[in-house]
Amino acid sequence: MKYHNNTHYKHGDQAAIGVLITNLGTPDAPTKQALKPYLKEFLWDPRVVEPPPARWLWWLILNGIILNTRPAKSAEAYEEVWGSEGPGSPLLDITQRQLDGIKQRLNLKYPGKIVFELAMRYGNPSIESALKKMEAQGVQRLIVVPLYPQYAGATTASTFDKLTEVLRGWRWIPELRFVNHYHRHPGYIKALANSIREHQAEHGKPDLLVMSYHGVPKRYLDNGDPYHCECHVTSRLVAQELGLSKEEYRVTFQSLFGKEEWLKPYTDATMKALPGDGFKHVQVICPGFSADCLETIEEIDGENREYFEHAGGEKFSYIKALNSREDHLDALSDLILQHTQGWVERDGFDADEDDAERARVKENARAMGCPI
Repeated sequence: MKYHNNTHYKHGDQAAIGVLITNLGTPDAPTKQALKPYLKEFLWDPRVVEPPPARWLWWLILNGIILNTRPAKSAEAYEEVWGSEGPGSPLLDITQRQLDGIKQRLNLKYPGKIVFELAMRYGNPSIESALKKMEAQGVQRLIVVPLYPQYAGATTASTFDKLTEVLRGWRWIPELRFVNHYHRHPGYIKALANSIREHQAEHGKPDLLVMSYHGVPKRYLDNGDPYHCECHVTSRLVAQELGLSKEEYRVTFQSLFGKEEWLKPYTDATMKALPGDGFKHVQVICPGFSADCLETIEEIDGENREYFEHAGGEKFSYIKALNSREDHLDALSDLILQHTQGWVERDGFDADEDDAERARVKENARAMGCPI
C-alpha cells in the first residue's frame, strides 16, 4: 500500500485536538442527477443493506432496478423539504449550526488549539475531506462524534468503517476516540423532555405520545445489534423524566425499505390504527434523529400526519428534533468533554511551556539537519 504522507507537518508545530461531528448525509441538490450517486453510495454500503451471500445479486438489483426508479421519487421528496431550515439541505444546514454552537462552547473550555469540522457518511462534505483539513491544521488527537444517540451497525459502525478506511491509508494517524452512543446521556434525555414540555405547553397534552425511531430489519436485532434495546432505553428514560405511565407513550419504527420484516410496531401502521383505538390527539417525536431531515419533515410531519388524519384522527403535531437547541448543544459539548479527559490540550495546559517545548523541538530538529 502507498501511504498518504503528512506534508503539512513541520517540527515545532503546535499540535491540536480535532472534533469531527458526523451525520448520515444528504445529496448535493434535490434532483434525480444528485440523488443517484448519493443513493448508490448509501445502499451499496454492506452495513446498511446486508445482502444475501451472493453480493453480485444485490449489485444487479441496485443498479438495474433501484437506481433507475428511486432517484426521481426521492428527488421529489427532497424538493419538498429543501431550504426548510436554511438555504439548502435541512440536515446539512442544521448540522452546521450544531457545529457552530459546539465550537462556541468548547473554545471556552480548551486553552490549547482545537479544530472543528463536520462530515457526512454519504455525500458531501465527506469524511475524507474533513480529515484532510484537520491533518493540515495539525490535529494529532481526534474525537469523532457521530450524531446517532442510539448505536446501530448501519449508522455508527458504518461511520467507523469509513473513518478507519481513510486512516488506514495514512502514514501518521492521530490518537483516536470514537463516541459510539449517548442514548442515556442525562443532558440528552433532559433536552428531549424539555422539548416535549415546551411543545405541550403550546399545543396541550395528547392522548398519546409516540416516539418514532428509524427502523432496521429485525434480523439485525436477532444478530446482536443493540439498536432496538437502546431506543427503548431512551424512551423509558424520557418517559420517566416526564412522569409518563406506560399507557401514555408508545415506541414505533419508521422508514421501512424492502419486503422483509423490520422492527415493529411500524409507525405508519400505528398512525392508521390509533384513531380506531380511541386516540384522537397524538404527538410524535423522533429521539433518534439529532437533526430534522427528510425522514422527520416529510415522512413524519407529512405522510404519517395524513395517515392519522385520514383514519379519523383529529389533532396531530410533530415535535421537532433537538436541532440547535441550547440544551442539546450543551449536552453534546458535555459529551465531548467527558470523552477527552486526560488530553493535555485540555487538562493542565500551559501555553508558555507549550511554546517553549515546541521551540526546543524545532531547534533540535534544525541541529540534526531536519528540514523545518
